[in-house]
Parts: sequence; C-alpha cells; structure tokens
Amino acid sequence: MALQFHRAVEHIEIWSASSDHFSFVITYDSPTGPGFHGRPGYLASWRPLHQSRGAIKIGGSPFETFCEAEAACNFILKHLTKQN
Repeated sequence: MALQFHRAVEHIEIWSASSDHFSFVITYDSPTGPGFHGRPGYLASWRPLHQSRGAIKIGGSPFETFCEAEAACNFILKHLTKQN
C-alpha cells in the first residue's frame, strides 16, 4: 500500500506519513526563506514508529520533486516490510 502523505505543519513545508510501524517525513529545504535551510530540494527520512531513534535520511535526498521523494519513501517501505 502506498504511503498517504499529509501536511504536518501549516506554514512550513513538512509532510508526514506512517505505515507498518514506520514513520516517514518529507521536508523542503532551501538556502533562504522560511523553513529548513540547506541544499534546495525535498529531503526524505524514515524511522521506526515505536522506538526512540533518530530519523534515517533516505539515499538520494534531497530530491528535485516531491513525487521523487514520495517514490523513494514508498520504495524504502517495501524494502523494510519485506525484512519483517
């Protein structure tokens, strides 16, 4: 099942989704402006839902488009759920 991302914070570009005991977050970073500062693009990360662990950046981040970041999250979810 594909992740269903929703906007997590109203005035900052942060989206989140969860499925099968994993949480995923996509943020938009830019060198200037509101929100997170860094290389421009969509940064994707994941972590186990019920563990106190830091997030793990998804390889390839930052992505040029939200769709690319979303596809990477779905790919990682498929990989993680095959392992369990």
